[in-house]
Amino acid sequence: MTDISRLPGAVEQHWNWQLEGACRGVDSSIFFHPANERGAAAKEREQHAKSVCARCPVRVPCRRYALATREPYGVWGGLTEEDRRALFTDASAPGRPFA
Repeated sequence: MTDISRLPGAVEQHWNWQLEGACRGVDSSIFFHPANERGAAAKEREQHAKSVCARCPVRVPCRRYALATREPYGVWGGLTEEDRRALFTDASAPGRPFA
């Protein structure tokens, strides 16, 4: 069974930000990599996704959601999977204030 304990509740105000996302109506394949995507193709797709996020009015709540739920896939709030993983790795390093 899936562990949903980290997910925010189903209260409407927790999710309303999604209605304002710049990604609405954009092909989701920009934000999620296809199987076996590597190298330049991955970087190009990620940069395209980040450019959508850069102009998004709800980038901050989107990013907060992805970090709070430890979203494992896709670009959220302008952060790739690797960007988020690095934040958690840095935050858990000895002497870091976020640990």
